[in-house]
Amino acid sequence: MARLFRRTDDTPRRTLWERIKDIAFTDVTVLARGASKEGSLEAVEELLLEADFGVPTTLRLVEDIDRLARFGSVKSHDEFLGALSEGIAKALRLGNADPALILAATAPTVILIVGVNGAGKTTFIGKLAARFRKQGKRVVVGAGDTFRAGAIDQLRVWADRTGADFVGGKPGGDPAAVAFDAIDAGVTRGADVVIIDTAGRLHTSDSLMDELKKVARVIKRRMPEAPHETLLVLDGTIGQNAVAQARTFAAAVPVTGLVVTKVDGTAKGGIVVAVHEAIDVPVKFLGTGEQADDLEVFDADAFARDVLEG
Repeated sequence: MARLFRRTDDTPRRTLWERIKDIAFTDVTVLARGASKEGSLEAVEELLLEADFGVPTTLRLVEDIDRLARFGSVKSHDEFLGALSEGIAKALRLGNADPALILAATAPTVILIVGVNGAGKTTFIGKLAARFRKQGKRVVVGAGDTFRAGAIDQLRVWADRTGADFVGGKPGGDPAAVAFDAIDAGVTRGADVVIIDTAGRLHTSDSLMDELKKVARVIKRRMPEAPHETLLVLDGTIGQNAVAQARTFAAAVPVTGLVVTKVDGTAKGGIVVAVHEAIDVPVKFLGTGEQADDLEVFDADAFARDVLEG
């Protein structure tokens, strides 16, 4: 996995690990004497919370480090970094954590994309289509966001760029009908994958959530085992609000995976861990930029290292 938290300007940014070392450990031997008594682990706890790891994960990480230190397993900065990195990776491997996409036994695989306005759903669809096309697969994209100005045209551009087939409705039309037509086109044309966009919606809007449920019902009516994946796209820069969004979407439709975008624009990558823990679905992809190749298949170990040292 490529480095995630890339600096996009010349402004120096101190890594989370650099801040932990400076604030929490003036003397590494404090660990062996019982760091919590000296206040060191309280400082680590504050830094992890600031980085959006969330309370449950943060408390567990700090408790594990404290226990290891008291048993003499952490006596140096390198050992502390390794233990903290492994703790983060372990949190991401708990529960439902397989990043592999669920593929249909018989094509096409139907992937429904959901999320709030501005999270980067359409761009992610373009990247995902490009990824499948590089694998030699035939892809149909359905422009189910019929309400946002320009959304249909934006997805059409991505389809042209990636060589995917495009199915769109009229602006203001029924998004469920577009989803139905996209699956029809996928079956008729022998596509391997059908990716269906939906309108960005505020997670606090009951009417929009009801509409999303209708889209899911219509998809299932056309293909009973579909959607094979329902991927929730979250903006990695919005912090703990992503947890509330994830819980609301997961209550409305059976979310099967997470896509966290814009991680290259934040120093608070802990939100990836917090959201995974909140709704117990795997992180499938991370978006790291605007180009078609700026999409990383999630790797818990690589992410844990990068969120500390990136």
